[in-house]
Amino acid sequence: MSTRARLRVAVLAGGRSAEHEVSLSSGRAVHEGLQSAGHEVLWVQIERDGAWRHEDRLLSVCPGEGLLGADVVFGALHGPFGEDGTVQGMLETLDVAYVGAGVAASALCMDKVLFKQLMGAAGVDQVEYIGIRERRWRTARAQVLAEIVGLGLPVFVKPAHLGSSVGIVKVTETERLGEALEQAFEHDVLAIVEALGDGVEVECGVLEPAFASEPGEIVFKGDWYDYTAKYTPGGMELRLPARITEGARKRVKELAVEAFEHAGCEGLARVDFFVNGEKVLVNELNTMPGFTPTSVYAKLMGASGIAYPELLSRLCRLAIERHEQRSLS
Repeated sequence: MSTRARLRVAVLAGGRSAEHEVSLSSGRAVHEGLQSAGHEVLWVQIERDGAWRHEDRLLSVCPGEGLLGADVVFGALHGPFGEDGTVQGMLETLDVAYVGAGVAASALCMDKVLFKQLMGAAGVDQVEYIGIRERRWRTARAQVLAEIVGLGLPVFVKPAHLGSSVGIVKVTETERLGEALEQAFEHDVLAIVEALGDGVEVECGVLEPAFASEPGEIVFKGDWYDYTAKYTPGGMELRLPARITEGARKRVKELAVEAFEHAGCEGLARVDFFVNGEKVLVNELNTMPGFTPTSVYAKLMGASGIAYPELLSRLCRLAIERHEQRSLS
């Protein structure tokens, strides 16, 4: 593993997904944090049309030749075409170290339905859900609606491959289910409908190999934790320590690491929960959580004794170590 104090890090930000602006904000924060840690940082912006640019010029790459001579790539990308294994596969082809989950884990965790199926097979307690493909909705509408109603209202209807609460609708009336599904299908051919999770929303950060942060409680002003609450300053409060029992706190940390390992994640992740008394339910796992000034992951790690510049440096060095180990195998 490289022991040089100063690394050359390429930060990828932007991307083709609906989370483009969130990614740019994450990327800028990562850029500043890495610079403050003493590293050389190269900015690579992926435009909405998929073009890669560096210093206002189109960037061309060649398999096996790395990326701009960087020691490691920090892909501050969210959503499809960034967090779903596609860019990770490209970086594997370029033979360059990169922060975060690999191709398979990225693809798995980006698919909310597939992730929940894996957690179910592993015996992990989670929120009740139904996955619905657009094709089935078009051909078996009455049956689909009956299954959703069986979850009990309210429910949350989501595109299966987006994050940051993009495209999510809370539905409290049966008559609004069709409209909510149509909205989800504008973003994705696969939707997920989740039952209302009981209790408080709690999030826990994981850092490879098996470090779980102190759990934090998400407190928000609105009816639910939507896009506005996540990305508007003052829209949410991260309460540390979370107002949960000691038993629930330990269980959250255990389940965060278990979910991370079951999914085959690497580097980092944020795992989201619903906690009601001693009952702990896994909701989602995010392989590249937001790194904006209002994002939770860095705050969780900071509260657990890992400052932001140190966190970024550690993630980069973990990525380099993993890349070197794979090169030897």
